[in-house]
Amino acid sequence: MSAAAFDVVLPDRTRVPVRGQVTIGRELGSTIHLDDPSVSRRHARLADVDGAVVVEDAGSRFGTWVDGARVVRPARLRDGAVVRVGDQELVLERRREANESLLTRIVPAGASLLDLDEVAGAGPRLRSGYAVKRLAASEGARRWVLRDLRADRYVRLAGEGELLELIDGRRTVAELLEASRARLGDEGPAKVVALLSELAERGLLAGPEDGGADAATAAAAPPRARATREWAWPGAGGWFAALDARTRSALFSPGALGAIALVALSGLVVFAALVAGRYGTPFVVARHVGIGGAVFVLGRLAVAGVHETAHGLTMAHFGRRVGRAGIKVVLIFPFAFVDTSEAWLLPRARRIAVSAAGPVSDATLGGLFSWACLVQGPGILRDICFQLAFGAYVGALVNLNPFVERDGYHMLADALDQPGLRRRARADLQRRLRSGGEAPASPVLRRYALAGLGWSVVATALAVVLSLRYAPALRAVVPAPVAWAMLAMVWVAAAVPALSTLGGPLVARARGRDA
Repeated sequence: MSAAAFDVVLPDRTRVPVRGQVTIGRELGSTIHLDDPSVSRRHARLADVDGAVVVEDAGSRFGTWVDGARVVRPARLRDGAVVRVGDQELVLERRREANESLLTRIVPAGASLLDLDEVAGAGPRLRSGYAVKRLAASEGARRWVLRDLRADRYVRLAGEGELLELIDGRRTVAELLEASRARLGDEGPAKVVALLSELAERGLLAGPEDGGADAATAAAAPPRARATREWAWPGAGGWFAALDARTRSALFSPGALGAIALVALSGLVVFAALVAGRYGTPFVVARHVGIGGAVFVLGRLAVAGVHETAHGLTMAHFGRRVGRAGIKVVLIFPFAFVDTSEAWLLPRARRIAVSAAGPVSDATLGGLFSWACLVQGPGILRDICFQLAFGAYVGALVNLNPFVERDGYHMLADALDQPGLRRRARADLQRRLRSGGEAPASPVLRRYALAGLGWSVVATALAVVLSLRYAPALRAVVPAPVAWAMLAMVWVAAAVPALSTLGGPLVARARGRDA
């Protein structure tokens, strides 16, 4: 491949084609002029050598670095190599075809821009502190992913994502409209206006001295619930990467994946046989509900830790870094968590695999505990194994539920290529309820909304039926009116999702008729 098929991407996203020899330095005549005191006047050179891009230091004061290693002799660069000269980082990137994915481009918060005085005030630009990636064409229309590194939020973009590189501060709004028309035709101006509006709303456009963007981002970020406390482990990313390096051949080989599938599937059959044969009772160990409840809660926490570890390992296996990990306490309930937000930058099939890793680990642990329960004789150990299997399967069912934003939902949304599926489907259903049956924006949204509503009704009915089985035991502990009040609270809580979806739009529709 010719070196001319490569570009050097500067910190402000300017692209410089590699043609012949490219000089880098503070000197005005340099091909890439970096007005930065940490950069030498003649710092480094790039050249085409036998169709590859080679970098060499030009006698700079602080040296030239490639992917963290100092350049002591001419070095051949790979696609995506990071070249650091002084405090500036340049990225070598192969030009992609229109249907290919692009490398993730990261501009850290506070990154200095080249010749900032020349572009400041000229036009809108993305503020520093973001990562952007174009996924392959197979991802569908919304293939651009923009990550706000400061607020750790993601935005999925469709055709307007092609216009991101134009928003570099060098073009006025009028020039942006013209450039967008040249790139996307007559629909370009409308798309660039919509894109600028969305970026501004999310605090992703630079304000005066970039201070306004920080304020907007902070204001848009949701306040942390006072009842939530979190203990995070900042070094989790490195630990998961090291663990993946040690376990990759053992956990992700075809043989290992086949064994995991066998245990998970056979365990479901065994657990059904345990329930039918009354090998155990939920929340009961040695005929004590208190002990059984404690075993279930502690077992669930341990299973959840393995669940989150499976997510993190799968992320590391696909070359993405885990952000944070730790324990979160909501009210009085502890939860393990692993930050897998970078999965948004993976292709769709790998995003689904990351989401599926957690429920697969639940089902695998459930299978192991089910087999252990089956081979045990009556006694405390069998009761404990049953509670652990029960807890693992409860976790799998909860996480696979496609109507709450857990693993199953993310898998379904990715499989259907419908970002924000739950929010959009609910909004569409409520709009149709308020208007009296207006056609939905999409058949997928309509079917999902109706299925989700049906699931809420079924879940409410199940909560009522199952809770009634515990009514006699509850009345033996507390007075009957208190027991029924507690059960009623459970029923109302189970019915809240359906009531919140239907109540507001139907009331608004009734008021409209009365008016």
